[in-house]
Amino acid sequence: MNIEELRDYCLQKRGVTEGLPFGENTLVFKVGGKIFLLTGLEDGNRFNVKCDPELAVELRERHNEVKPGYHMNKVHWNTVYMDGALTAKQLCQMIDHSYNLIFKSLSKQSQAEILALD
Repeated sequence: MNIEELRDYCLQKRGVTEGLPFGENTLVFKVGGKIFLLTGLEDGNRFNVKCDPELAVELRERHNEVKPGYHMNKVHWNTVYMDGALTAKQLCQMIDHSYNLIFKSLSKQSQAEILALD
């Protein structure tokens, strides 16, 4: 997966917005106004995603490409490298997990508004 494929995958999810709130080098994807993925535009070979704490540790132990979240809360965030042995399916599963965690944390009203989007 490259950065363009990453961007396309994130933007096809319901209610996702993208922006550069931390400067021109960090692309941020949000659902319901909350961040679920960040990626650096300079390197473009990794991204940060939110993760269930137990799963985060398990993924780090299983895959060299998964590290504690760089500049993030290391209990809840992983940095995932896209240029290693992880398949596109595995990368997408981590993105989906992050999106779903954030979506579930939204109010019922926000969830309903997002689900109503075409």
